[in-house]
Amino acid sequence: MLHALPSKNVISLCTVLATSMSSAGAWAAATPEFIDGATSVNAEEFIALMESIPELVIIDSRVRGDRIFGFIEGSVSLPNTHTTCDSLSGIVNKSDAASLFYCNGIKCARSNKAIKIALDCGYSNIYWFRGGFEEWLKKGYPYLQE
Repeated sequence: MLHALPSKNVISLCTVLATSMSSAGAWAAATPEFIDGATSVNAEEFIALMESIPELVIIDSRVRGDRIFGFIEGSVSLPNTHTTCDSLSGIVNKSDAASLFYCNGIKCARSNKAIKIALDCGYSNIYWFRGGFEEWLKKGYPYLQE
């Protein structure tokens, strides 16, 4: 089901996400602004990528407990804790295929960790949506829920 959040509900959902993530230990200090070997993008650049690269693989690095609150349409769930060279090869069939990773936001290190694994596995065309699902919600973009 596709959802667009009324603006008053964005803060409430972000608070729920932050609370659930802090108890799970996935939130820490802000992640670095850039990762060597990956191109950082914001929400608008992410949308432009989806439009210009139809075969873009979107990887949601969050755990299932986070994904139940919503996810970006077209994304594949691959938590960073399950990210390996083998699991990536099942989703991204070429090491130079465009792939984008995201998690909950700038304080969520899951996508950062998954990208480092992908780079170690030889993947080279990687994008990082550092603002993640939190930025997506704040900007009012539609999302799906299971």
